Amino acid sequence: MDVLQLDVSGRPQAWITTREAAVIYASDGVAWTLGEPCQVLRGGLQRRTGLQSRIEVHPIIAVRGAVPSRAWRQAPALSNNKLFARDRFICAYCGHSFHPDDLTREHIQPSSRGGADSWMNCITACRGCNGRKGSRMPEEAHMSLLYLPYVPNLHEDMILRGRRILADQMDFLLACVPRSSRLHD
Repeated sequence: MDVLQLDVSGRPQAWITTREAAVIYASDGVAWTLGEPCQVLRGGLQRRTGLQSRIEVHPIIAVRGAVPSRAWRQAPALSNNKLFARDRFICAYCGHSFHPDDLTREHIQPSSRGGADSWMNCITACRGCNGRKGSRMPEEAHMSLLYLPYVPNLHEDMILRGRRILADQMDFLLACVPRSSRLHD
């Protein structure tokens, strides 16, 4: 189980392990938390009190300190796994659902014709449709898009990374995902 790390303003920064979260707790680096504790870590006995040390880790923690500059980047990194998840594993041309092994990253404007490898120029396509379209534009191949590409926001990107997400974490992230996102389907 991973913990969703936020900056103090509530912007997602990273998925971290419970042990990494415990280090932040122990160094008094947690500004605030959300959700019920999801794991309790126990340590050694305290010399003075004889009590065992204990840290309750919450599913969402906001970390004190400066916001790293990478958190403000505009577009999340593009990967096939995130692209396929954004498009719900559905081919943009035939509309059928496929296993990730049978999908490809399709460039609407082909790379060979100056098309960028970007969220707005890439969609999910099955191998058959990708081969049929080849290095042509969709209209040249008489293939129309069933849905349009879009750039996921930071909250969507955290969902698309493919982690096992707890209900508290999903509720928090989805609250900042536009209603128009396919993640709400």
